[in-house]
Amino acid sequence: MSDKKQLDQKLDQNKREEPLTLFSRSAVTGFVGGVFWGLIATILAYFNFTEVAPKSYVLRSWTTATWTDGWLGTVITIMILGGLSVLVAFIYYLFMRKINSMWMGAVYGVILWGILFFILDPIFTNIKPIQEFNQETIVTTICLYVLYGTFIGYSLSYDYHDKVMKEKNEHNKQA
Repeated sequence: MSDKKQLDQKLDQNKREEPLTLFSRSAVTGFVGGVFWGLIATILAYFNFTEVAPKSYVLRSWTTATWTDGWLGTVITIMILGGLSVLVAFIYYLFMRKINSMWMGAVYGVILWGILFFILDPIFTNIKPIQEFNQETIVTTICLYVLYGTFIGYSLSYDYHDKVMKEKNEHNKQA
């Protein structure tokens, strides 16, 4: 009987995977959020809901190569946005993960929008200032950033509070 038990423990199907840490899940959430919302932003720019495309910030600010106008530029832009979004998610994780509110994520999105369109505006010389954008561009980009911030913020806060509750329940069961 003990040989069968040892055999069961050795089988791969009976081994349990170690769950990802909160920090690792934050990276995954950030990357997925950056890719998804970057794709949505690209679609919005394609259909002229906004005057400025993500490519304008990510690629065209540093290169004027013709490949940035094609599909390769779009794919590279979306992947770079995924990587940058990991950093954005880590910042949220470090400073605001304990705030379990959808509204904090929305505020985080507005803060990110303000940083990009006001504070970092001088860096992007190929893009006109915020005062020269039409109303549709401003509204569309604010809404996009609010949704992005809500996705990142609420996902990370929910994950953090879910883990805390599980640990609390495990502690109560052991006591």
